[in-house]
Amino acid sequence: MGCCSSTESKRDWKPLEDRSCTDIPWLIIFALFCIGMLCICGFAIATGAASRLISGYDSYGNTCGKNNSKIEGVPLSGRDMTENKYVFFLDPCNLDFINRKIKSVALCVSKCPGAELTTYSDLKQFALSNGSHLCSYDISPTRYTSSSERYTKCPKLPVPPSKSVPLLHRCVPVDIGCYAEFAQGFITFVSDNSVLRRVITGVMASKEIIMGLCVLALVLSLIMMVVIRYISKVLVWILTVLVIIGSIGGTAVLWWLYVDHRKALNNSTLSVFGKEVASDNVKALLVYSIGATIFTVILLLVMFFMRKRVALTISLFHVAGKVFVHLPLLALQPFWTFLCLMLFWVYWIAVLLALGTSGTAVKNNTTGVVEYKMQGPLQYMVWYHVVGLIWISEFILAFQQMTIAGAVVTYYFTRNKSQLPATPIISSMIRSIRYHLGTVAKGSFIITIVKIPRLILMYIHSQLKGKENACARCMLKACVCCLWCLEKCLTYLNQNAYTATAINSTSFCTSAREAFLILVENALRVAAINTVGDFVLFLGKVLIVSCTAFAGILALNYQKDYTVWVLPLLIVCLFAYLVAHCFLSVFENVVDVLFLCFAVDSKYNDGTPGREFYMDKALMEYIENSKKAGLYKAGDGDGKEMKPMTRGGTSA
Repeated sequence: MGCCSSTESKRDWKPLEDRSCTDIPWLIIFALFCIGMLCICGFAIATGAASRLISGYDSYGNTCGKNNSKIEGVPLSGRDMTENKYVFFLDPCNLDFINRKIKSVALCVSKCPGAELTTYSDLKQFALSNGSHLCSYDISPTRYTSSSERYTKCPKLPVPPSKSVPLLHRCVPVDIGCYAEFAQGFITFVSDNSVLRRVITGVMASKEIIMGLCVLALVLSLIMMVVIRYISKVLVWILTVLVIIGSIGGTAVLWWLYVDHRKALNNSTLSVFGKEVASDNVKALLVYSIGATIFTVILLLVMFFMRKRVALTISLFHVAGKVFVHLPLLALQPFWTFLCLMLFWVYWIAVLLALGTSGTAVKNNTTGVVEYKMQGPLQYMVWYHVVGLIWISEFILAFQQMTIAGAVVTYYFTRNKSQLPATPIISSMIRSIRYHLGTVAKGSFIITIVKIPRLILMYIHSQLKGKENACARCMLKACVCCLWCLEKCLTYLNQNAYTATAINSTSFCTSAREAFLILVENALRVAAINTVGDFVLFLGKVLIVSCTAFAGILALNYQKDYTVWVLPLLIVCLFAYLVAHCFLSVFENVVDVLFLCFAVDSKYNDGTPGREFYMDKALMEYIENSKKAGLYKAGDGDGKEMKPMTRGGTSA
């Protein structure tokens, strides 16, 4: 289980020869951890938390819709609520934003009021006609109009009409006017902040344009995937030219718009509000123009220094395009992963909510209401549940990486592509489940133990905002950045470890060590391929974001008299990048797997009889051209002669 073990001697790579289970102890640990997660869910159900969450409970510990047991010290507990299935709040607008709960007294009622009740006589008539008592249990309906306690134990008048939520059985007011106090506070805050008011106005006025631009980003991402799959040879040149034109043209347009808006601001006879909007637009355009100029200069310099690696990138992308032709289901991997994550997150949130209503009934001596709280060791179940959120989420993402790695490795090291499995993705998924779940569990746990401290430090840093100790805040921010960088490095190392496991069927630590050594031995060549490949994919994302932003600038320019651009354009650009990243991340994973396969293949083979390359002809041509140019030597990076790679079976 240790990663530092060096007892195993250096071994040759044996792609697809043997297949055995890896990291079984970690699979057992992960299975036990998942059983613990299920036990937490079972505890919430067994203690009645699930029924209290779904059916709701009143302020005296009675679960609505069932016959309850007596709670010591609470006179109004232990009532039969079989007929009272809905939770009704006496003052639903009495919200506690700090603790995120309703401070009002809650009762179990048989029916939610369907019409507004303005007087205590209305409450009495509603109770007598419908059998639904909206005042405290110790006040009979006949006393609603005469009891001296009606002001504290009856709902606040007027009672707005409400209807029950089908699943959660709560009476929810249907009239937004019920939340007048909250709305008034929010409006007061917005009206006091003129910049925020104009920004919100701009977003609301541009909502149709924002939706249209988000759809445009989705269409551009699909087009980019089609381009990658079918015309990968010209993709690099297309991206290079378009990014150069787009970056220079976009920067020029931003400066032109800045000058145009500044002239319009100086010469126009706008109202006070219009001048404020125009001034905000001028400031935003100046910031965008300066940022675009700096970004364009850096982009052009990087592209200039990397121009000699374009031929290698073309060869690599040509192979990656063929992978997508033979493995079309690769494009669906993000959707399956997203679906699994959504299902798990829904389950996690449901259990978390159930835990919030579990535990022992405790009477609050100040308010007199009953609250359910977990005491003793049980309160740590929430923290266990939080760790489960991170580990299992990372496990699902790691399983996707292992599946992609297994499918691409099978494609690469199968000479006769007609012998590929009918569905390589499904075969790789089954193989990962059968042999390598322990490796996936271990790799995802390593990311988890780095991510949890980073999240804790981020929380501490947020709590220190506004405090005087600036030195502590800076140190925490530095630690957060270091942990973030470490997490990204470990993620890349994990991905290569999964690829090595898919090739050799070795444990995580062995695979990580072998992958690291092979990449170090071929550092210059693999680093160049990796850098250029990721850079080109980054250009693709930049192109999608730039085109979407350019269309947004043109569309929002027609609303310059009353719309602030800052937030709408940022929303559109952020969504465009997320969509582009979702689609291109799979291609990026494929490229990274091909890097390691290419390094292994070129280390152990040189193209001579008996030591033929597995690689595609496009990469062979690049190696031949590199040899002629003196850029490539056999065994590059290790200074040792290549050993023949075992020639066992070539199918998975």
